[in-house]
Amino acid sequence: MTSVAPASFEDILSSRPPEARHLLALLQALQARYRHLPEPALRAVAERLSLPLARVFAVAGFYRALSFKPKGATTIQVCCGTACHLKGAPAIVESLEQHLSLKLGETDPEGRHTLEGVNCLGACALAPVVVVDDRVYGRQTAETARTLG
Repeated sequence: MTSVAPASFEDILSSRPPEARHLLALLQALQARYRHLPEPALRAVAERLSLPLARVFAVAGFYRALSFKPKGATTIQVCCGTACHLKGAPAIVESLEQHLSLKLGETDPEGRHTLEGVNCLGACALAPVVVVDDRVYGRQTAETARTLG
């Protein structure tokens, strides 16, 4: 796990009242800052909200947008749902894996890129779809997807 000083996330912890209903918002803020959820921060969240550590880890592990492993500065998601799969997602994945020297689910050692496959993005009319950070790109090909990240 990454070494993170408690003082570096104290502002996030104090940004919300110490109530269990703010758990997800705190986890999202930590994820945004660190590109993952450092264990010391999760322990501090549990203490601040008076929640069992197991509950904090369970919530953090439930949501795909949250990660225990550091993600790259740029996250590239390829929709692998049915419509995207039928319209070329496997070729896009293969092309991006070669271009980035990564496999799905990996982050490069420099922390620049994370490549992910997702089940469905709900944009089937734009299939195949690639999302770079929060920007959606529809009707992608193996060639055009390489220019996005």
